[in-house]
Amino acid sequence: MALKLKQESEWISEEAYLQGELLSETKHEYIDGAVYAMAGASKNHQRITANVLSEFLTQLRNTPCEPFSSGIKVKAGSKFFYPDVMVVCKDDGGNDYYTETPVIIVEVLSKSTRKMDETAKKFAYQTLPTLQEYVLIEQDFVDVEVCRRSEGWVSQHYFMGDNVTFDSVGLILTVADIYARVDNEDVSSFVASLNLS
Repeated sequence: MALKLKQESEWISEEAYLQGELLSETKHEYIDGAVYAMAGASKNHQRITANVLSEFLTQLRNTPCEPFSSGIKVKAGSKFFYPDVMVVCKDDGGNDYYTETPVIIVEVLSKSTRKMDETAKKFAYQTLPTLQEYVLIEQDFVDVEVCRRSEGWVSQHYFMGDNVTFDSVGLILTVADIYARVDNEDVSSFVASLNLS
């Protein structure tokens, strides 16, 4: 989801932020006392999010692990973010509106969020002891980046024709499944090449 990088007010406490989120029609992220409004998402963003979430839901049915979409926050130190998709296997149980124990977090990138997702969020998420994988998915072209704790958070990139293994949830997805129904030039070219075969 796009982040409006305009600070809305002076410093506020975590408690005031959390109370405000319960009443607000607009979602906000919280970074070290500053609150930032979240903008709407594109259709491609929603398609990718829905594709990943539905696969996680199917894979994790009848397990202790539970996937969530962008309505639930992650708390990482003095920051609260709304990941596009995440999975929690052992919830900390402290709050109904956020968690500190995701095993995988997925963010769908846009031009307006890329810098934040690749820097501040990435560093904050990696401080979470339970997090095993951080996934960044481009919406304007095909690129699935997976950073795994087991590999020292080194990025691995996947493209059309590749399979992506999500070790934390025991799931293998094709990049084509992740980008199903997405309308961008890379997806169109891949589909056209299949039709020529």
